[in-house]
Amino acid sequence: QMQLVESGGGLVQAGGSLRLSCAASGSIFGICLMGWYRQAPGKQRELVANIGTGSSTNYADSVKGRFTISRDNAKNTVDLQMNDLKPDDTAVYYCNAVNFGRLYWGQGTQVTVSS
Repeated sequence: QMQLVESGGGLVQAGGSLRLSCAASGSIFGICLMGWYRQAPGKQRELVANIGTGSSTNYADSVKGRFTISRDNAKNTVDLQMNDLKPDDTAVYYCNAVNFGRLYWGQGTQVTVSS
């Protein structure tokens, strides 16, 4: 079993920045892909960004140029630096990891961007 714990959410004004962090613990040796998803009220959960073990990245079009995902394989952490935040970025953000083909989720952290 593996656990993912997120931190760093909060309330910020439009144009501001937040940094989300996620730490994996437990049976971590098979982790390949790590990433962040988000779910706004009344909407489906969507991919924000993900990163492979070789640091290849993938971003949703809506966050390109504003968000940066990074990963520390030694610490089994994945971070999401969010700049120039917009009210449409308001959502619960979930850390996600694939470990030996199984999908794991964190508990989620709220990000609220006020206009």
